[in-house]
Amino acid sequence: MPSPIIPQIPHYEPAPVTTQPLDYADLAIIDLSQGNTVEGRAQLALQVRDAMSTYGFFYIVGHGYSTDQMKRMFDIADVPFSQVSDEEKQKYVAPTKQTGSYQGYKLRQYWHIDGGVRDQIENYNINRDVNRRTHPEAVRPLLPEISQFARHAHMNVLNPILRLMALGLELPEDTMVNMHGYDTQSETYVRFMKYYPRSAEDEEKTKSVWLKGHTDFGTISILYSQPVAALQILARDSTWKWIRHIENAIVVNAGDAMEFLSGGFYRATIHRVVQPPPDQRRYTRLGIFYFCLADDDVKLAPLVASPLLQRMGFKRWFEKDEDAPLMVDWRKARTSAYGQSTLSKSDKEDRVEEEVINGVLVRHYN
Repeated sequence: MPSPIIPQIPHYEPAPVTTQPLDYADLAIIDLSQGNTVEGRAQLALQVRDAMSTYGFFYIVGHGYSTDQMKRMFDIADVPFSQVSDEEKQKYVAPTKQTGSYQGYKLRQYWHIDGGVRDQIENYNINRDVNRRTHPEAVRPLLPEISQFARHAHMNVLNPILRLMALGLELPEDTMVNMHGYDTQSETYVRFMKYYPRSAEDEEKTKSVWLKGHTDFGTISILYSQPVAALQILARDSTWKWIRHIENAIVVNAGDAMEFLSGGFYRATIHRVVQPPPDQRRYTRLGIFYFCLADDDVKLAPLVASPLLQRMGFKRWFEKDEDAPLMVDWRKARTSAYGQSTLSKSDKEDRVEEEVINGVLVRHYN
């Protein structure tokens, strides 16, 4: 049979890698190709457990996508922004505040950052079931490739990570995989995200912060590395460390839902986005993510069957397991509130703002 015709689209040319001497986090690099055996997975599980107890972030290589395949995906990622008119974008805006769903566009100036400044970020979100809703005309021919990419991210990146994390808790390795079905009801999605340069006035008002320090609300966040330096994580010594670009690598971190499930053992690390270094400030910053959530009906209570948690102890956010929120409820509450709610200043820490969501104190670091 003839090969399917790949749609021709403009090439997105990324920025050159920065030459600035930045204070980078020394993150572990996990090679998934080494996890094809029981012994290999056991060794990788220890590496992941150690990485999650230090920075809470780590790199993935050996994930099965080539450099050329990823270049194609970045070309695809730019289409919803550069090949769709502002008028057409309005037709596909996500009803985020009303429904707690990101599916569709988040247009610029939706989130409040600081000092009256709103964001200069666009994102387009596509459920792993790409046919769940309609898409802009320019995106439609690319849906088969996006669908294939989502399946690969789920089966060949997410599931191996979940197995390693379950092994790290001394649980059966499919424990968390079974909470993240590919064909079940869930909001797990692909995000294409584009940051645009801001004015000097906005940079001054926000102290160059583009997204406040925050934790993700899902279980696992998968970020495909790109060259514009802007992502920082809050290290255990309370300093901000930059995330270095590694060609064709993936950056992984846990979110709130994973912290709940692991009783606080796998911590959701605080991270933020800031103005890039001077040699990259005239470029846009294009990102590709696979944001992973447990199935809607998963209750976010600690996995108390874990022998490791039984030995070490664990944290409960709710007195009784039945009081813990379902994944769907936590997702809707966090999504609808982000960048829209009124935050209170912390009494204990300067430049920390707080809100209570589903009985949990959520903190934002500015």
